[in-house]
Amino acid sequence: MSDAVLVVGEVEDDRLAPATLEAVGVARQLAGAGGTVVGFLAGSHARRLAEEFARLGVGRVRVAADPRFDPAPPASLAPAVAAAAAGVGAATILLAGTTFGRELTGALAVAFRATAANGVTEVERVSGGWRVTRPIFGGRANERRSLEGERAVVSLRPHAFPPAEGVAVPAQIEPVGAVEIPAALFGPTRTAPAVASGSSGPSLADASVVVAGGRGLRSADDFHLVEELASALGGAVGASRAVTDAGWRPQTLQVGQTGKAVSPQLYIAVGISGAIQHLVGMSSSRVIVAINSDPSAPIFRVADYGIVGDLFAIVPALTAEVRRVRGA
Repeated sequence: MSDAVLVVGEVEDDRLAPATLEAVGVARQLAGAGGTVVGFLAGSHARRLAEEFARLGVGRVRVAADPRFDPAPPASLAPAVAAAAAGVGAATILLAGTTFGRELTGALAVAFRATAANGVTEVERVSGGWRVTRPIFGGRANERRSLEGERAVVSLRPHAFPPAEGVAVPAQIEPVGAVEIPAALFGPTRTAPAVASGSSGPSLADASVVVAGGRGLRSADDFHLVEELASALGGAVGASRAVTDAGWRPQTLQVGQTGKAVSPQLYIAVGISGAIQHLVGMSSSRVIVAINSDPSAPIFRVADYGIVGDLFAIVPALTAEVRRVRGA
């Protein structure tokens, strides 16, 4: 049983993504006092960003400094990551359960010949493998699963773990040896993402704060109240199906069973009654705040904090207070 854990670094805004920092913290726990945590980075930015791993106390970083990885889909990384893990004797590979991580997990499990799990909120090493916990049915239940075998690839649910803090150490940068990567994996290329109409700020699926609006806003013109509160909090904008069906905002912002599932640190539901289809997409949020004029609305059954009243008075006042506190 190896005590080495490999963390796949994800890049966001030209630096290590916050979800990668969370993965480093989990890797330390799995490796234990005598184990080793190793970082992995790929692409033209790999050597420069290796220093960010070092600032978290991860001094050993394997890099695949091939610029072809920059526009390539995440699955193209699988052979290089598997080779890096084998090179350091790692039995466990951790990565963030973001869009990038979820796409890479399956391909990496095949390349590494490992068992795999996505969206994990708890993970521990046990005799014969690993034990993981993850939410299912839109967060209405938790599943505990045993991953048996000698190797595992685990993607961690964003915001489920605290980010790692560490003392900076010198970076030991080690290139990954020559790896044969099928040309077909470099065929598809990522282009600049198109920002959905009516959205701004962080990605809805990965945001740590989400402010979502529902039919209680009465019209498309009033949806700016949600957008202003989200902007003040540095969060993403979401919407209920009633809003997207009415054409007030695009379907890409829909939270729920037929939209996106989110699990932010803070979810604020504005004028959303709480149909079961919406709840399964957001009930795994860490803290839920509901603002609704109907005290019997189902959303209050899952909310940690509820505000019963006129959202047209409450939301502007809340936005103004957030801006005052944050000095905006």
